Amino acid sequence: MKKRVFCAVMIVLLGWEVLHQYTGTDERVNRLQPVQIMNGDHSRSDLTAISSSRLYQGNLLLVNKDYALHPEGITSDIITLSEHGELTAGYALLDNSTQLSKTVAMQFARMVEAAGGDGVSQFLISSGYRDTDKQKQLYEEKGADYALPPGHSEHNLGLSLDIGSSQMEMSRAPEGRWLEANAWDYGFILRYPKDKSDITGIQYEPWHFRYVGLPHSIIMRDKHYTLEEYLDYLKEQQSVTLKVKGIVYNISYYPVNGKSTFVPIPAGQHYDISGNNVDGVIVTAHP
Repeated sequence: MKKRVFCAVMIVLLGWEVLHQYTGTDERVNRLQPVQIMNGDHSRSDLTAISSSRLYQGNLLLVNKDYALHPEGITSDIITLSEHGELTAGYALLDNSTQLSKTVAMQFARMVEAAGGDGVSQFLISSGYRDTDKQKQLYEEKGADYALPPGHSEHNLGLSLDIGSSQMEMSRAPEGRWLEANAWDYGFILRYPKDKSDITGIQYEPWHFRYVGLPHSIIMRDKHYTLEEYLDYLKEQQSVTLKVKGIVYNISYYPVNGKSTFVPIPAGQHYDISGNNVDGVIVTAHP
């Protein structure tokens, strides 16, 4: 019903001729101004046009053997961690050339600080962002049994990292246990859990964590979902409203067809738009 009301309002406000002109380039779509609409519950939303390229950008992109990363999906804030001492306090780097999204590095630093308060402090990052050349080299050296081809590894995003312990292997280390219990609170997920390899296609990797951000990581923890399952859940539900850490979030899925898509954004709210790298975008809004 909500979808039908939304479509009817969109047609009335914009008209078929106006909709037709919006099938141009991404640049043209991005210049369009939002149109405010009234929802059935008398709340207001900004009807916003987004370009098809948004399908391939954001923290919720699914990248695996079936869905390759598009160039625009690589995070724009990649940094070399060793050049940012303010972000590397409390953990070691296996390689000083390790790179990662700055946003993710900031959240990881917060998480490591919290772990230190619990007496867990022997973290190290063994791998972060890899460009396609590095991924190709790794794939050629390790083979398909141990590596993914370039563009199909989460490490090509800039949002994933391999975390180790300077004491012992992660499956037995205090660092591994702490992360498995607490990483979700900082926007990270254990991407390849031991009981979900039939879904992810990857065997259990206690060291591989992916940043998806809040509230998604906590919802995935509570529902025991992998990223694949979570994206399917959002697509099936289309819209969910949940309270996480005292904040009410509305999360909605919208299919992307053609060169542009219109999505309603709750007026006056903070929001984020992420593609799923498959067939749609997820809008996450909160006061």
